[in-house]
Amino acid sequence: MDLKRLRCFQEVAAAGSLSHASDRLRLAQPALSRHISLLEQEIGVPLFTRHGRGMQLTEAGAALLARIDGPLRQLERAAAEVRTLSGVVSGHVAVGMMPTVAAVVAGDLAQQMTETYPDVALRIVEGYDGHLMEWVQRGNVDTTLLYGPAADLHLRVRPLFIEELRLVFRPGTLTETSLTLAEAAEHPLVLPSRPHGLRKIVEAAFHVAHVSMPVRFEVDSYMLIKDLAERGLGCAILPHSSIQQSEAEGRLASASLEPPLRRQIVRALRPGPDPDRATEVTLAVLDSIIAVRATAGDWKLFEPKH
Repeated sequence: MDLKRLRCFQEVAAAGSLSHASDRLRLAQPALSRHISLLEQEIGVPLFTRHGRGMQLTEAGAALLARIDGPLRQLERAAAEVRTLSGVVSGHVAVGMMPTVAAVVAGDLAQQMTETYPDVALRIVEGYDGHLMEWVQRGNVDTTLLYGPAADLHLRVRPLFIEELRLVFRPGTLTETSLTLAEAAEHPLVLPSRPHGLRKIVEAAFHVAHVSMPVRFEVDSYMLIKDLAERGLGCAILPHSSIQQSEAEGRLASASLEPPLRRQIVRALRPGPDPDRATEVTLAVLDSIIAVRATAGDWKLFEPKH
């Protein structure tokens, strides 16, 4: 089976149209269309439904996409490992992160990788905890950050850090610097929906405290949650590191919660062989960024119990 056709198939599936995929691949649209047609002929079933708005995967197309992503990445890693014999670290590495962590570390990770390992192609993927879990299990990403504890996960996992969650609001909305959950519940909340790991932590805390949780808006976008809080439309509960810049700029304020709400972040590796050299150096750079944040007081590095 032609690898180039499979890569074209991946891009069209991701883009949803031949024109967009053509731009991404820098390949003429007629040539791209021919690759897809030849692949469909080789497999013997239609992979896409063509319509005026673009290309939609058929059931067979979705099944093929789910099965080839991991193997294609393994082939890319194999080629990268051979290239490292020359002393140059290269390859493709996909790192998954939840948006509140990506907002803090993704830029630094991209910059340091570019400066130190320019031949490593880095892909940073944002997603909810459940999606990130699925992607790393399927091998769609090489590593991902997830909500802990690590004991709950059936993957190769390393605990990274613990962080405080705070009540976040428009400056002037509240004067308290610390609130109980019952006091926080007197204000309408802006929270992500239930698939989000952050929502699970907040719900569990309110449940244990026997406090009703007054959710005004369910918003599955970190940036929009911040925006609604800035507008004074509700209070959010967010990791402190993710709103520090907004606090410094006077756009948001925050208060601690009692009992304290914290989240634990762990790092998981995809199943299968040990990480290749490109993934190893990416993990090392990520660890160094986290260590700097911990030294600055943003995060508390995880200390295993003996």
